[in-house]
Amino acid sequence: MVKIEIDQESGFCFGVVTAINKAEEELAKGNILYCLGDIVHNSKEVERLKELGLITINHEEYKQLRNVKVLLRAHGEPPETYKIAEQNNIEIIDATCPVVLQLQKRIKKEYLQPEEDKKQIVIYGKKGHAEVLGLVGQTNSKAIVIEKPEEANKLNFSKNIRLYSQTTKSLDEFKKIVQHIQKKISSDATFLFYDTICRQVANRMPNIRKFAASHDLIFFVSGKKSSNGKILFEECLKVNKNSHFIDNETEINASLLKRAQSIGICGATSTPKWLMEEVYKYIIFKVDQ
Repeated sequence: MVKIEIDQESGFCFGVVTAINKAEEELAKGNILYCLGDIVHNSKEVERLKELGLITINHEEYKQLRNVKVLLRAHGEPPETYKIAEQNNIEIIDATCPVVLQLQKRIKKEYLQPEEDKKQIVIYGKKGHAEVLGLVGQTNSKAIVIEKPEEANKLNFSKNIRLYSQTTKSLDEFKKIVQHIQKKISSDATFLFYDTICRQVANRMPNIRKFAASHDLIFFVSGKKSSNGKILFEECLKVNKNSHFIDNETEINASLLKRAQSIGICGATSTPKWLMEEVYKYIIFKVDQ
């Protein structure tokens, strides 16, 4: 008998749950609702909400809107987005994650301090990621974004450095960047770093390693755009080389099922539970054939 299990700790984080709930509540009223960017980095969930009436737009399209309602997703937005809303009479439904919102405020406060020109505000994050764009926007686009420890070499180590992190990044990688800067920083400069990684996200890493190690075969369900998905999948691979990244059940190689006695299904903070359940049903169907 093949054991098939869904990881109960996988699935939407509370920030994504809040954003989707707000979208569903507004759409249930029969109102037209726009969303600035994909509400979540999962194409299947985006398609589901599209069928309910949610209209996804980009920033250029947003600038052309007037007198409408626009949902801001959990990733957050730069100050410019709010200015446009005020100018164009756009009603904002703000679903920015509280953790992200708090981080935005911290970075803005840092930037507005008097010695702003004597220090570098550095953000460990994915360049171009929606959350990172919102964070950089708090500094009038002056913050420096680095994705890897070696990219810290482009910093001016003779100037003060203040390091923050995108909320969904790897804590281990953040620590490596801290160590790298500590070795390079001039004795005449100061270096302060702030671990701003969301603990709901960070705590999933040890859990998903434990889950992946407990099964012969792992199907990690996630959208290809998900930054968090890529990080968590790497954690699966570290303990179980028989881990496979899939967007949905149609990407499953059925031949893999024949050799497994224990199959685990898990996913990212942007993966809906219903999608993992679809994968579960598909596997049961294939195993019983």
